[in-house]
Amino acid sequence: MVTNSISTASGRTPAAQFSFGPRRGVFLNAAEQVATAGAPLDAATVAHCERFDLFYRTLCAVMYNYVPLSGHPGGSISSGRFVMRLLFETMDYDLSRPARRDADTISYSAGHKALGLYAFWVLRNEVARLAAPELLPADEKFQLRLEDLLGFRRNPATRTPLFDKLQAKALDGHPTPATPFVRLSTGASGVGLPASLGLAWGAADLYGADAPRVHIVEGEGGLTPGRVAEALAAGGTAGLGNVVLHIDWNQASIDSNRVCRDGETPGDYVQWTPAELAYLHDWNVILVPDGFDWQQITMAQRTAIALDNGQPTAIVYRTVKGWQYGIEGRASHGAGHALCSSGFYAAVAPLLPKDAGPLPCCEGIPQHCHGGSESPIVEQCYWETLGLLRTALATERPMLDALAARLREAQQRLDRRRRQLRPDAPRLEAVHALATQARTAAPPELTLKPGAKVTLRDELGRVLNYYNRASGGALVVASADLLASTSVSKVNDGFPTGFYHRHNNATARQLSIGGICEDAMTALLAGISAFGGHVGVGSSYGAFSAPLGHIAARLHAIGNQARVALEGGSYRPFFLVCAHAGLKTGEDGPTHADPQSLQLLQDNFPAGTMITLTPWDPQEVWYLVTAALARQPAVIAPFVTRPPEIVLDRAALDLPPAASAAHGAYRLRSARGRGQGTIVLQGTGVTNAFLTQTRPLLEREGLDLNVYVVTSCELFDLLPADERDRLFPEEHQLEAMGITDFTLATMTRWVRSNYGRAHSLHPFRNGHFLGSGPGALVMAEAGLDGDSQFEAVRAYVRGR
Repeated sequence: MVTNSISTASGRTPAAQFSFGPRRGVFLNAAEQVATAGAPLDAATVAHCERFDLFYRTLCAVMYNYVPLSGHPGGSISSGRFVMRLLFETMDYDLSRPARRDADTISYSAGHKALGLYAFWVLRNEVARLAAPELLPADEKFQLRLEDLLGFRRNPATRTPLFDKLQAKALDGHPTPATPFVRLSTGASGVGLPASLGLAWGAADLYGADAPRVHIVEGEGGLTPGRVAEALAAGGTAGLGNVVLHIDWNQASIDSNRVCRDGETPGDYVQWTPAELAYLHDWNVILVPDGFDWQQITMAQRTAIALDNGQPTAIVYRTVKGWQYGIEGRASHGAGHALCSSGFYAAVAPLLPKDAGPLPCCEGIPQHCHGGSESPIVEQCYWETLGLLRTALATERPMLDALAARLREAQQRLDRRRRQLRPDAPRLEAVHALATQARTAAPPELTLKPGAKVTLRDELGRVLNYYNRASGGALVVASADLLASTSVSKVNDGFPTGFYHRHNNATARQLSIGGICEDAMTALLAGISAFGGHVGVGSSYGAFSAPLGHIAARLHAIGNQARVALEGGSYRPFFLVCAHAGLKTGEDGPTHADPQSLQLLQDNFPAGTMITLTPWDPQEVWYLVTAALARQPAVIAPFVTRPPEIVLDRAALDLPPAASAAHGAYRLRSARGRGQGTIVLQGTGVTNAFLTQTRPLLEREGLDLNVYVVTSCELFDLLPADERDRLFPEEHQLEAMGITDFTLATMTRWVRSNYGRAHSLHPFRNGHFLGSGPGALVMAEAGLDGDSQFEAVRAYVRGR
């Protein structure tokens, strides 16, 4: 059991001690297990591991040398030994089929260790090429060849001679699914760990008891972001026993050589150890006191796989960053030896001694001549050095045969498992089929009667529930302690109540993600969607979900683009619900009633990766959600308000049908003559005020205007150019003024003249954040109520 006591400043332990309450997880020490049970590996296997590790560390040094100021050699090296055992013993996977969904996954949450990931992938490929060629994917795009290391941290536009000649892949600085066997984009401020837990959740829900395992690689520095603690809470609470977190505890970050408390020595950043943090959140913890000892590493990984108490497991390996590289600790985090320096040659000397053969050297070549890492001279030296490694590896026949046998066994173990989807597994394909087929009319049970009071958030919950029932539970929801408040709890209607637990409530569709935790929530849901069997739905105030979910949404979009470029197929959406959006949440004050959130997402992602939805009428929600799902972007972000709206009789008001919203922008009113101008509306607050209050005043005044409403910029942009011009002609955009619930910046693509922008209405027009109170009063303070809109439109028309 973990011993925990509160120490005084002097280091003495007081009489009263603190210890954890009951845990489902257990604590084990791999060194003690080896001492008791004996060493798990024989001498020959250890010798092969040592030799392979020498090749790996040498390749890491070579990669950094020829791509200087790029990559992180220290952490790649310190994690190398435990990753080697994962790839060549612990995991069940098929080298020949990287996209095989029933296989175990390794996820580099520590994305800065990408240098190590690429080195491992290449060495594994070389082992198979030399000793098990039948395991290599037939299509080279699903391999990572030695030649591809010429593309390490290179842009696809690179045009150096060997990069072109050898058709090297451009390898991203942090992992993305452009690389085979990589399922997520990781490395950004703790996003990788919750997203990796999302992969594990997706696997567990589809496959049930024998779900594929997800092995997550992280360092202690990567545990310090707040979203990681949130994710650890979620994993322990949900009983995700198919997760093994491998922590490279080397104590070094960019700025510190003492990240965590170590014994009685306080940490620079945090006062826990990785073991304590994981155990706090009810994970099994296996401590490996010597993270370079093959026997302890192997014992820990075998023990983790054998544990069956239903809790996730963290293996904590005590290591040294930059071990045997010649630069240790934080100095090796994002830096290393200078190009072809004596330090570099010392690092590679155990495998490639300089006096044993013609080791390529860039010494003596002036920096302005070799042009840095993009230089053909440096590239040639790099390739020659890689060739020496390839030649040396080919002579290691006993090691190659042993490692090739391990790769075959990994494939055979996976085949023998015959993992099958559980009989009642969700059917994601039903979501996409329904979205494609049901775009013309809302289902009868979702039809709204004019005069009814309905909230946009409630209608979004009902629409998503309709898709969830149709797919047998392919939608899973989480919220920042706001499930009922934001109405996403309705997505779970018809499924077991309460929060999901893998063993006690496995078919519930509501997830508990640490409480008020938008950061981890969005990343974990993105990971669930990335696995490919679900649509994650996460909700909070738009003021929080848009900014706090932005990093996870962006990485999910990056990952989807990269995966589709490699494998084909479609993006895998998740919903970033921006609820309680806009000024109508005025009672909560300007901290919550935020008009800025749309600006973070709209027009802010590559085309097709993000679709924002801004319905003004609850009747539009079905059509907008369906149109967005049919397009299959990476992220769908609906902006829905809290108070109820009166469902308008669109036919009686001579308004287009609600289905028009699916175009993204449409005309609410056409000028009867030449027209005196154009108005563009966006948001439920201003649009309802315009239709119920402003429009009658304008008609009484005899003002003849074209009026448009924006329901999704991105859906509009995805239409053919001629249809866009038909729906919203350019001449109307050039004369328009805007009225929006959001910021002026979200209107500029529709309001394209300085005159129109100067007359546009938005919450910050008066130069300050708005006060608190009922939504109607906040709208009036902003000058967005019906009377204020009328005066502004009349001034706009007169000025023209």
